[in-house]
Amino acid sequence: VQLQASGGGLVQAGGSLRLSCAASGRTFSSYVMGWFRQAPGKEREFVASISSSGGLKSHTDSVKGRFTISRDNAKNTVYLQLNTLKPDDTAVYYCAAGHRFGTSEFGYDYWGQGTQVTVSS
Repeated sequence: VQLQASGGGLVQAGGSLRLSCAASGRTFSSYVMGWFRQAPGKEREFVASISSSGGLKSHTDSVKGRFTISRDNAKNTVYLQLNTLKPDDTAVYYCAAGHRFGTSEFGYDYWGQGTQVTVSS
């Protein structure tokens, strides 16, 4: 499966963005989908994941109540709604697909190219 992330940009603190990740292929609905991010000088970290049906979701503590992962299997797309953004959220955001629901990047087999999110103070 090929993944194409989009929707990043420059936003002021407190603002919102919606990231999208479009997947190719007819097996999108069988994949667990995840979002990760990597800030400058830091390791890539888990942000959120969603099960293949969308019934199970997980968000890392630092984004709970602000970010929401969702998916539309009919459109082969997973989303990440980012609200109340903070400068610490500045990073390249990556979407990923795999078959293991979890927070480890090693559970994901396919990765998108990343989309830059920059939050100014």
